[in-house]
Amino acid sequence: MKKVFIDGSAGTTGLRIYERLEGRKDIELIKLSEELRKDSAARAEALNSADIAFLCLPDAAAVEAVGMITNPDTCVIDTSTAHRTADGWTYGFAELTGYDEVKISKRIANPGCHASGFVALVAPLIREGIVSKDEMLSAFSLTGYSGGGKKMIAEYEAEERDPLLGAPRMYGIAQKHKHLPEMVKVCGLAKAPAFCPIVADFYSGMEVTVPLFGDAINGTIKDIEDIYSSYYNNGSGLVRFVKEAGEGGFMSAAAFAGRDDMEVSVTGNDERILLVSRFDNLGKGASGAAIQNMNIVMGVRETTGLNVANCE
Repeated sequence: MKKVFIDGSAGTTGLRIYERLEGRKDIELIKLSEELRKDSAARAEALNSADIAFLCLPDAAAVEAVGMITNPDTCVIDTSTAHRTADGWTYGFAELTGYDEVKISKRIANPGCHASGFVALVAPLIREGIVSKDEMLSAFSLTGYSGGGKKMIAEYEAEERDPLLGAPRMYGIAQKHKHLPEMVKVCGLAKAPAFCPIVADFYSGMEVTVPLFGDAINGTIKDIEDIYSSYYNNGSGLVRFVKEAGEGGFMSAAAFAGRDDMEVSVTGNDERILLVSRFDNLGKGASGAAIQNMNIVMGVRETTGLNVANCE
């Protein structure tokens, strides 16, 4: 039985991981009392006692936590931004990184939510040469407010809240969003995309869209579909290519709320193409992906304990 410790279990991602793992019989959760939750010595002991340690912390605290670990056998799954482009860390998107690499890694950087949807769409096309690494890309991403953590959740759910929260809001408008470095590195892009994240008045769910003009690709929509099908519809993974997605001409960003799988699709025509991924920002965009990575490391079915209705 594997011992698992969640450092930062009081945050949104940490709580979600804890809720999903608490009832599992194949692991033993290492728990700290409320008084010891922030005690450095207690945390260090728990981190070094764990077979698998989840870090659900701000970036600086995650770096500090890694520095506390002296046990070479402790596998770290970091959900912060701190190590996603760091040397020596494995990017925890097994469908693209490779299952064997994730399984043997002791340092796994869990992908960012927006980045997960972007790399799922773009990385295969760069790798297969249908889109050039030098292409000037753009993307927009719709997300539920839970992605902003406890503070944003409280703002949206307050009885007397700012009326501006009732409409979608752009952010990251300085084009310095923290997910951009991993989007560039994982996809192998020469330049960062123009990225527009948008938070709206729904709890969870995410929809990432990458538009392409037909003359920007070395092929057709059919070629893109074939690549996605080859990468994702092979009987494993939490990502699936769906040829016809949506709900009667609409595509809701909340369609995958509460789930841990991801859907990728291609719409548009030969002149203007839309690549779309839909998932839950708290699922495949955070805690679901973290647990998937843990399952791979443990050698159990990767969907164990996850809600993956369309990924059997």
